[in-house]
Amino acid sequence: MKRLAKLVTTRSKSVLYGFIALVALSTIFGIQSFGALKGGGYEDPTSDSARVTSLLSTEFKIDQPELVAIIDFGRSADDPLSATVATAFTDRLNEYPEVEKLDSYYSSGKAPSLKSIDGTAVYFFVNLDDKINQAQVATAMQDEFGSGFNGASVYLAGMVAVTSELNAMISTDLALAETIALPIMLILMIFVFGSLIAAGLPLMVGALSIIGSFFFVWVATLFTDTSVFSANLITGMGLGLGIDYALLMVNRFREEREAGSNVSEAVEKMVLTAGRTVLFSGMTVAIVLGSMAIFPQYFLKSMAYAGVAVVGLSLASALFALPAALNLLGDRVNKFTLYKGALKHQDEGIWADIARSVMQKPIRVLLVSVLALGSLVALGNGVQFGQVDDRILPRDNRVVAASNIIRERFEGREANPVEVLAKGASDDQVVEYAKALSADASIKSVRTSEGYFEDGEQIAPANPFDPTKYAAGDYRRIVAIHDVESRGTSGLELTDRLRAIDTAGIDQVLIGGGAAVYTDSQKGIEHNLPTVLLWIVLSTLVLLFLFTGSFILPIKAVLLNFLSLGATIGFLSWVFIGGHLQFLLGDFQVTGTIDTSSLVLIAVITFGLSMDYELFLLSRIKEQHDAGLSTTESVAMGLQKSGRIITAAALVLAVSFFAFVTSGVSIMKMMGLGIAFAVLLDATIIRALLVPALMRLFGNLNWWAPKWAKKIYRKIGLEH
Repeated sequence: MKRLAKLVTTRSKSVLYGFIALVALSTIFGIQSFGALKGGGYEDPTSDSARVTSLLSTEFKIDQPELVAIIDFGRSADDPLSATVATAFTDRLNEYPEVEKLDSYYSSGKAPSLKSIDGTAVYFFVNLDDKINQAQVATAMQDEFGSGFNGASVYLAGMVAVTSELNAMISTDLALAETIALPIMLILMIFVFGSLIAAGLPLMVGALSIIGSFFFVWVATLFTDTSVFSANLITGMGLGLGIDYALLMVNRFREEREAGSNVSEAVEKMVLTAGRTVLFSGMTVAIVLGSMAIFPQYFLKSMAYAGVAVVGLSLASALFALPAALNLLGDRVNKFTLYKGALKHQDEGIWADIARSVMQKPIRVLLVSVLALGSLVALGNGVQFGQVDDRILPRDNRVVAASNIIRERFEGREANPVEVLAKGASDDQVVEYAKALSADASIKSVRTSEGYFEDGEQIAPANPFDPTKYAAGDYRRIVAIHDVESRGTSGLELTDRLRAIDTAGIDQVLIGGGAAVYTDSQKGIEHNLPTVLLWIVLSTLVLLFLFTGSFILPIKAVLLNFLSLGATIGFLSWVFIGGHLQFLLGDFQVTGTIDTSSLVLIAVITFGLSMDYELFLLSRIKEQHDAGLSTTESVAMGLQKSGRIITAAALVLAVSFFAFVTSGVSIMKMMGLGIAFAVLLDATIIRALLVPALMRLFGNLNWWAPKWAKKIYRKIGLEH
């Protein structure tokens, strides 16, 4: 850190302009990442259902359709005129070079399950080339057929259709969120910093970190699938961390100048004190966000890659570009003062008064605060988890309309059936197993090479579909049409019931399809969650120990973070499962569940940001304690020196994320609201009330660690 401090003060222009040039150069590649980002990414590629998908493709030459088209003639689908329109529609779809295969009600023997209950609408299943941007093709088809085809209404559904709508909405929503957030954030920063120049520094740090991060996202897209939502994470985290780190460091620079240091000395001391705090904070946040790479789903892996990238760029911007800029600006950082009541160094003030007041009655404050947070946690009791589908889009979206037609007008989910592969099964075993499948209350029909089954009985000796698609090598394919929401609790329960059916005598039975994909994804998260939690807790405890030299303070910090996280989850359950606050957030579809992957993302981000603020506070408390003050006075002085910074940073960060509630995508609303709520909760009740109360109760025990640990700390720990 001393060498870094010397570098940014002796070669300020080279460091600042070189860093900006490097980031600018990276945009040549970073901008290409947007075309390569994908929707979806919620499946577990290591699961049984993924193996079914792979075997269907390799052994049976069957790929699940990327697009599902419903064409509604407004008259009987069997009318000759309807058949003529359908033929023309088929010909037009086949003119798309990206369409590899097309099946429909007409090409599949007019099976009743491919026709709506009222007989006027039918399915078309479209397979697209997987080497092209499928979402763009879906958008083109939506634009062409949105107003109908030869007098018939056309609706497009499926995950590719959802992705095309998401891509368009997220681009628009990001622009709107930034348009709303940036002016408010600038006003808040002028209020906090007092001058236009100082207020612009956090935006510089944020902009450099955001722009530079997309280069690493582009690199990730070259090697793996990367989620379109990573762009939102980079934008929110880049602005938030840029503001957090700039606030801490600029405030420390001003403090050192007030203490009599010249500009270069003030910058060096800032790097050695606030810079070290920022470094440890960034390391902690990066390690926490990186834990999402443990999950098998590329949605969460993408967030790990994007999170680590944006934290790394935020650190680099804050430790290289910002100190160099401050050394060049000197006291001109206070130029163009618009607000004279900006943050200034004060040894006494409202935050010290709050801390002392809390520490006079710590038990009372502790009980009231824990009771309030516990009430929020209780709101999450019985929370049901699900996964994203078309219902994350607004109710009036065209893909939602198409999906609702499937739900309401077709007897089963023909486009997304249960796919079963039985290895080494005889004809009789296939028949018996198909009967058992069809006996389930949620299964409408079952198709096999041996016939057609309903309600536990064989109703046709032959399959109305192509029988060659139901046997390949050692595997027999069994298709079960169900009538439940695949990506929800009912889909999980259906999969568990089907997997519990006795398969004695059959070498192996693999269950796939939409419901099984959802089930395996949920269980993939559930299976890996203990490892993720262990990684987060252990790494956080180690880093906080190296930062404080204490065993007690890290444990306290982790427990308080989990309490804050539980309160946030309870609040989100109340809003998005209960359907509350729509007057504030805008209309969204209430599905009765919360998306598991999004909740994991929110939990990890808020845990990381909570550690950010914990380190800001503990660094000043420890600094005072190391200077010889008692624990009580260290807490009062530390909160006085950091409370203003934490509150200001939390407020600006909350605005940055809360702007996402303007999105039409419900999981973006949830992420924006959840992170904003958690950040404000952490900066107020946790840092201002619970931390002082607990530190007062523990007294000198706050700084306890075994002798062997103290020796380690003296060798490799962080001390100002």
